[in-house]
Parts: sequence; C-alpha cells; structure tokens
Amino acid sequence: MGAANQLSEKRYNLRMIALFTDFGSTDPYVGQLHAVLAREAPGVAIVDLFHAVPNFDMRAGAYLLPAYAREFPPETVFLCVVDPGVGGARLPVMAHIDDRWYVGPDNGLFSILARRARRVESRTIRWRPASLSASFHGRDLFASVAAKLARGEQVESEPSTLSLPTWPDDLAQVIYIDHHGNGITGLRGDMLSKDSRLRLGRRSLGYARVYADAKLKQAFWYVNSNGLIEIAVREGSAARLLKLRLGTAVRPGK
Repeated sequence: MGAANQLSEKRYNLRMIALFTDFGSTDPYVGQLHAVLAREAPGVAIVDLFHAVPNFDMRAGAYLLPAYAREFPPETVFLCVVDPGVGGARLPVMAHIDDRWYVGPDNGLFSILARRARRVESRTIRWRPASLSASFHGRDLFASVAAKLARGEQVESEPSTLSLPTWPDDLAQVIYIDHHGNGITGLRGDMLSKDSRLRLGRRSLGYARVYADAKLKQAFWYVNSNGLIEIAVREGSAARLLKLRLGTAVRPGK
C-alpha cells in the first residue's frame, strides 16, 4: 500500500505537457514526439493542443499560442515546434513565462507571450542528447527537455534574452482557418467595440455575439472562446464565401 501511495503521489506531482506544432496529423512527426515523451516522462498527461499552426509561420504561432495556452494550469510544459530554421543559427530555449514552461526555438515564437507577460525568465538550452539529428530538434532535443522539466529535473542551461521581433501587439490579419472555414485573426477581442464593423477589402462585417444571433448564411465577426476576433458564417464557410486566405488583412471600419 505504501509503495502504491508513493507512486500515486509521484504521478500527481508531474506536470502536463502540451504540444503546439505545425507538424499536421497525417505525418509521423507527432507520433515520434509522443514516443519520446512516453519513454522519458511516463505517467505525464500529454495534450495535443495544436498541430495545424500554418506551416513555417512562427509569427502566426506567436499570436495563437497566448490565446490557447491561457486555460492550462500553472507549470504546464509547452513543447512548441514551428522551426523553419532548424539546424541554423537560432538558439534552443526554455522560457518560464507567467508560471508555465515553453520549450522550443528562439525564433520569435514566444515573443508575444513574453511581451504580454508579467514575469519572463528565458534560458538557452546547453544540454544535448547523445544523438541529435540536424533536422529534427523537436524530437531529439526539445521533447527530451520538456520531459525533464515535467519530471521536475534541472536542465543544463544559461540565462538569455528572448528574441523579440518588431511585430505589432495585435496582428490585423487572418492567421488560422479551421475546418469549418472560420478565419481566426491575430486581434484580441477588446480591440473592437460591439458596434464596430470589420472590413476585409471592400466588404464590411457586423458583430454577432454568437452564431445563433446571426441569420442563416450571414457573415459576421465575433470574439471566439479563446479571446480572438474570428470571422464566421452561420452554418457556412467564411473562407469560401469571403475568399479568406491566410494573411487576409482586416481592419476596423464602417
């Protein structure tokens, strides 16, 4: 009984690991991350938060991550891999930002989090595994570091300053399109008042609180459950109706 209680307590103290990548769901890369985490952090809860960050787009990821990370408990470890510069000059980092850990490349992916945070401590990862491929640091380096942090272990590292590109506080464009055809923007909901309209080129959309407040097939904007301004069509596809694309610019208007 004593051993069982000790095991239960040990697992309770383990942190959660959330995965945030541009790997998609049809290739083996997510499975390879899971394999490393299962081997090196058994018993830790793994959450597949996001594997459809637009390909290679760390800027889009930088605005999505704060919105989707906020519901996770303190000390969650986020394994974040949007890393087109893998193998190049960018540094591997682990950042403790407002009581959560973020592990990944220092390429701007954590910059919006850091800019909005109350507390930031960034460290360059100096630990290296015995075998490190040139092109898959997500599996060989970042997953192992995330597992170590989840186990409460120290990781060889040194203090650093995160890269902070000169991106705006809010990004006035579509940064993600979900499978319903809804267009999520990089604008936080408090950027517009409810009587504002949102312009996409020559089109102007009004606000609806929820889908049920819009007419069937009507396009509108609303503040989604993660606090971002989203463009939608009731029981339809905003991407199809409005010809939304990643990068489509939006702006307040009449």
